[in-house]
Amino acid sequence: MSFEIQELPDVIKVVVLLNLEKKKEMRKTLLKKRLDKICAGRVSIEMSDLEKALREMASEGLIINGEDTVKLTPQGLKLSKEWESLLLKKDPIIEVVAGLVDGSITGLVVVLSAFIAGLAAKTAVFAAFLTLTAVAVTNFSSFLLGGITEDLADIMTLQTLMNFSLSDIPDRKERTKSLALLKSLFTLLQREVNRANLYAALICSTTTFLAGSIPIIAYLALPEPFNTVIALAIVGAVVGVFLVRYRSKKTRVNWKITLIETMVIVAIATLASLLLGGIA
Repeated sequence: MSFEIQELPDVIKVVVLLNLEKKKEMRKTLLKKRLDKICAGRVSIEMSDLEKALREMASEGLIINGEDTVKLTPQGLKLSKEWESLLLKKDPIIEVVAGLVDGSITGLVVVLSAFIAGLAAKTAVFAAFLTLTAVAVTNFSSFLLGGITEDLADIMTLQTLMNFSLSDIPDRKERTKSLALLKSLFTLLQREVNRANLYAALICSTTTFLAGSIPIIAYLALPEPFNTVIALAIVGAVVGVFLVRYRSKKTRVNWKITLIETMVIVAIATLASLLLGGIA
């Protein structure tokens, strides 16, 4: 399947992949109903149009085209996830990375500050969770508002590019169908993007709070000097194992390079925070 959307079957293929991503298998009649629901009466997509797209997908190895049902192949499942990630922004890469980094740095700064200053337990608890909550709330609002704005802008750009490609279809009837279906699909996607960004904001703020609160709780609950050692070990494990492994997997870069890069960035950010806190 070509990434470029050039004709009506290409648009239908994207709709089919997005609908099959969760269920993996679906009846053709239900797929037709999903198409009709997306079109919302603006245009009529015939069963023959769907069958043509399904035959092409089967020849490309994306689906198993049965008599009454359609089932994704492993290759089709992989491609459906890529389209879902592109159009619906459901792969929480930035959110998880930002949450782990911000939470870990906040927890590390709080632990080191409390250790250096020798704060009393109650004062340390209040200051720690007040700071951590502020960071988590800031991340939530930033990812919700910023994410919606950025993703909707990306969606509109992608729609414009696809519209331009479909406008070259010589058959007027097919061109009208293709553009109408694409418009209906992106209208639905815009609503899904808003929902996806709400989830992303929740993931980021929750990850931030958990990554920061666990070492802080360990520091406050355990006796000295084990509390400092355990708290720093927790931060090191989160940054050195979970964050590095996640980033390495998503970027497909060797984990050693990712580890060095991550540790340098976290060290600089922590040192800067401690210096600024000391000046303030």
